[in-house]
Amino acid sequence: MHESSEVADFLNRLIFDPIARAMGRSLGAGQHAVPDHIVMILLIAIALIVFAIWVRGKLSVENPTRIQHLLEVVAEAIRGLMREVIGVNATRFFPLIGALATYILVGNVIGMVPGFVSPTSNLNITASCAICVFIYYNYVGIRKHGFLKYLKHFAGPVWWLAWLLFPVEIVSHMARPFSLSMRLFGNIFAEELIIGSLNQHIFPFLTSIPVMFLGLFASTIQAFIFVLLTMVYLSGAVEEGHEESHAEAHESSLHPETHAAAA
Repeated sequence: MHESSEVADFLNRLIFDPIARAMGRSLGAGQHAVPDHIVMILLIAIALIVFAIWVRGKLSVENPTRIQHLLEVVAEAIRGLMREVIGVNATRFFPLIGALATYILVGNVIGMVPGFVSPTSNLNITASCAICVFIYYNYVGIRKHGFLKYLKHFAGPVWWLAWLLFPVEIVSHMARPFSLSMRLFGNIFAEELIIGSLNQHIFPFLTSIPVMFLGLFASTIQAFIFVLLTMVYLSGAVEEGHEESHAEAHESSLHPETHAAAA
């Protein structure tokens, strides 16, 4: 059974339920207008927007603050990982990767705060993130190569194995949103269930403290795995085909000065 949120119940009774009734919607006993995970998403979105505005007002080249130093270190670490996984042009994907990393990490960790639940412990939230990643990396691949050349990548480098590799690759790509969403959902849901059970049935906030530290570690790892797999998918979408990479390597050997200047 999924743990309910006291904060979401309070906000529903104070704001959302009266608005729903005013709009003519009837609510049954114990029923709220907005589900708990949607309330958590709204709170996270508002908190991140307010935080971004506050940090932006404190950015300074001459006198950087500690939070600016910390954010710069984190951003540079993410960019470095993206360059290793995706390639030299990975910086253009930083808004997506940075937003996913921040959103998922905050969504994972917020469930450890009393009264809150992790929205990522709901399959609808993790599936929406996974579907966005799936649509985006395929869009990037089609935009870079064209629809037919992008589909050609699914056939592999050996033409006489295309009949076998093509359906396997299609099924593999279609399974990616499912695996992304289920991995994140399963880990965060289990983490919340264990911490909630320890708090409720054993010693509140005593036995569960070590588990909460492990939960914090697991939440960070799950956010990292999600964005790392997103980088891998983007890398596969934008990489050159077998013939294209050989042609580019041959051209660079013929005109090293031009490619050095472009780099």
